Amino acid sequence: MQKNAAGRMVPVEINGEKQIPYLGVGKYKPTGRRYGPPLASCADYPEDGNKQVADLKEALLRCGLKDGMTISTHHHFRNGDLISNQIFDIAHELGIKDLRWFPSASFPCHEPLIKYLEDGTINRIEGSMNGALGKFTSNGGMKGIGVLRSHGGRYQAIQDGEVHIDIAVIAAPSADAFGNANGVDGPAASGLLGFALGDSQYADKVIVVTDNLVPFPCVPWQIHGNYVDYTVVVDRVGDASKIVSGTTAITKSPDRLLIAELTARFCEATGIIYDGFSYQAGAGGTSLSIGIYFDQILRKNNWKARFIRAGSNQYPVKMLEDGIVDYILDGQTFDLEGVRSMRENPNHLATSPFTSYNYHGKGNFSSLVDVAILGATEVDVNFNANVVTHSDGYLLHGIGGWQNCLFGKTVILPIPLFRDRIPVIVDEVTTLCGPGELIDVIVTERGIAINPLRTDLIEKAKNSGLPIKTIEELKMEAEMICGVPEKPQFEEEVVAIVKWVDGTVIDSIRKIKK
Repeated sequence: MQKNAAGRMVPVEINGEKQIPYLGVGKYKPTGRRYGPPLASCADYPEDGNKQVADLKEALLRCGLKDGMTISTHHHFRNGDLISNQIFDIAHELGIKDLRWFPSASFPCHEPLIKYLEDGTINRIEGSMNGALGKFTSNGGMKGIGVLRSHGGRYQAIQDGEVHIDIAVIAAPSADAFGNANGVDGPAASGLLGFALGDSQYADKVIVVTDNLVPFPCVPWQIHGNYVDYTVVVDRVGDASKIVSGTTAITKSPDRLLIAELTARFCEATGIIYDGFSYQAGAGGTSLSIGIYFDQILRKNNWKARFIRAGSNQYPVKMLEDGIVDYILDGQTFDLEGVRSMRENPNHLATSPFTSYNYHGKGNFSSLVDVAILGATEVDVNFNANVVTHSDGYLLHGIGGWQNCLFGKTVILPIPLFRDRIPVIVDEVTTLCGPGELIDVIVTERGIAINPLRTDLIEKAKNSGLPIKTIEELKMEAEMICGVPEKPQFEEEVVAIVKWVDGTVIDSIRKIKK
């Protein structure tokens, strides 16, 4: 273990692989060149372009599935994914062991995979470990050590060769036999396939699974068939109705709506909203609700937003169709209206973690966003934030694009002062996911705290009439109401690590002490 630049003790080696401790924002600079996948020859593929095989099992066997491989999947179907579990059912049937599962995210529908973590079919997860999978990990159930990365960090890890994907399985709502695929057409249309882009580009073998095989060419092709080895047709690839989840529905809570309103008023009072501004709202009922208030402010002033960097849903779609915003730059689709809009509107653009978030590139969209609205499970008095563990220490969430969004021009966390009578603002976060120097404003139902580093915002908010307080005052107020809860107790064993956007290790997650 070694103390990193954030003062956190982190391992310098996990799962037999060397790790670089976090050095600070912008301090680690990569060297070398991008990883290159194996060369392929057209002589090894059908001249008629038909790469279809009988079923997923045959495709996995043809890809050479064996012990210790890395299998990647994506989460465009969110809680409606029907393919990931089948992959490991097949692996278990074949007696395969010690697989690394590398999903772009996991959801409650993946809880059945716990049995394969227990019996050794899966050695570890390198991706979000949500819900039951997170609790299983926190209790020390996983044989290997888990790795949590942001969406951009996942692409960075693939591109840099930090993670070598042996077999990528891409569930596609529409595809042709050659392997061209998209997510906007077919009975299971779920939006874009951007999270699978890096997998298709860099994996040794790529399988596209679809329930809507169309004649060549499948257009638009979000995944290029030239990267694909095999195509498989199944009865049902996913349930698109389940892309809507608890974190992607507008809040109905009066307190949360007040937080959303205060956030919008703050942005208006400090000049963050202007004609031609841009914003991003993260997954979470409060964050998404803020878009409604932004819409009202734009209409009132006869302004337009240049772009919304989005997980799209019906609200930004309506803004686009009403001419209140010029473009939606979509990272993932949160409801079926978003799917429809992406299919029909040329100004609703599909993006990927490469264009939006990859930190080891020549710039990305994150730094172009005027304001990023994000959530958090905890924030401390130094504005450091946590999004993966709760106050009880259990790992229950993934990072998503959260870390990447911290590079927006202004970052605001609209959060309740307490949840279930447990204060959200603490002395020190349980798990460090984002350094306080990148977090500008905390908005709660009882006041707004501005990071002392943002003297410009402090000056602009002086005569706004908004309830501006210090973060220490907000913490004290929460503790007066709720008291000071006991801190979770941990064992020494590290069960997972949290990567920063550049691939360095920013924190460790330890096993919960019983």
